[in-house]
Amino acid sequence: MNYISTRGEAAGLGFEDVLLNGLARDGGLYVPQDWPVFSAAQIAGFSGLSYTEVACRVIAPFVSGALEPAELKSMVKTAYAAFDHKAVTPLTQLDSGLWLLELFHGPTLAFKDVAMQLLGPLFDHALKRRKMRVTIVGATSGDTGSAAIEAMRGRDAVDIFILHPHGRTSEVQRRQMTTVLDANVHNLAIEGTFDDCQALVKAMFADSDFRDSVHMAGVNSINWARVMAQVVYYFYAGVALGAPHRPVSFSVPTGNFGDVLAGYVAQRMGLPMGRLVIATNVNDILVRALKTGRYETGAVTPTASPSMDIQVSSNFERLLFDATGRDAAAVRALMAGLDQSGGFSIPEAALGRIRARFDAVRVNEVETSKTIASLYAQTGLKIDPHTAVGVTAAVEARRAHPEIPMVCLATAHPAKFEKVMAEATGERAPLPAHLADLMEREERYDVLPNDRMKVQATIQERSRAVV
Repeated sequence: MNYISTRGEAAGLGFEDVLLNGLARDGGLYVPQDWPVFSAAQIAGFSGLSYTEVACRVIAPFVSGALEPAELKSMVKTAYAAFDHKAVTPLTQLDSGLWLLELFHGPTLAFKDVAMQLLGPLFDHALKRRKMRVTIVGATSGDTGSAAIEAMRGRDAVDIFILHPHGRTSEVQRRQMTTVLDANVHNLAIEGTFDDCQALVKAMFADSDFRDSVHMAGVNSINWARVMAQVVYYFYAGVALGAPHRPVSFSVPTGNFGDVLAGYVAQRMGLPMGRLVIATNVNDILVRALKTGRYETGAVTPTASPSMDIQVSSNFERLLFDATGRDAAAVRALMAGLDQSGGFSIPEAALGRIRARFDAVRVNEVETSKTIASLYAQTGLKIDPHTAVGVTAAVEARRAHPEIPMVCLATAHPAKFEKVMAEATGERAPLPAHLADLMEREERYDVLPNDRMKVQATIQERSRAVV
């Protein structure tokens, strides 16, 4: 499998190089040169298989030439042995035709574990083979950081630096990162928003001298391997609900667009789908983009669903690349407009292609709280605020196609948002046993200004990969 940049000015790479590089040298994001496609018979053959068996089949084309089937199988088994449910991503029925896909059964209680737990062994394999160290630098709005840290903690060939927006995550989210005291883990609280953290990471990737000096790698969803691993659960859920013999729709709580992009990839690979619903909170740049054709950033509004408090959805670039007919020059121009003026107009033909597959729904804070409360009152089930955004959007979007099953991705455990849950349901959502003492654990992190040079100096001082 060969990978190309969405901006067309970086060399094509194989999977292992894409894994270790993260962002392309031209600032673009890597995508497969061609989408692998499964036949209806192949998809039907997924029925009855375990999650790990489906994962091996879905991921195999993307790692072709880099991993032997036995190596992939071993890594997948290792990754999902850490999950507390045998199905890894089980389905729970909420109502007639409406389902939750529970993605929070990994060690840090969020969907990011599904990909991150696989990235750990993937990195180990590549680094051992190349006899090298890397410095992983990532940005988080809440859940990516803890999942990445859990996956990479204690690994000898990796130092990991996670940037999070100071004071803008839930306490549980912060503590899941800052109480990991392994010597190779470094938490940097940036005085700014997630978008500021993400911009710092992208700027560091663009600084070739710095990037090379620390052997910089990335684990945000700019890294293709993250998206690749998330494609699996769309196939797993779709087949469980009747695919390929009938389509299934998905509602996805969306921040950086990686999770919903994985659904689009599954669709391109042959999984029959109804609609892909982009569910956002009041930070609704994607809803506005699909409605008006104008992708334009604004101020970030803090909400009860902090992982979605984002104005620049990086993975949207991958969708634009496909929607423009893989026109790298067009994507470069659009991204230049975003950098220069904070926005761009989506070409009409591309917008039409996006609208043909996606719906987008904005959910405000009152609606989020109401959904949490009403679902708990009706079923006794507690859902976190991100999932509540997804469920609210799913109910609205499904009115147009009630005959098609709708799956809402449940992206985080409700215990990660104790205050919100208590206010909406009147009860706490307790942490699982392995995190029961989280609030008493020692924390370690540094507060830094939104200043790239100071962040880079900190990384260079602490990384063991400095050359």
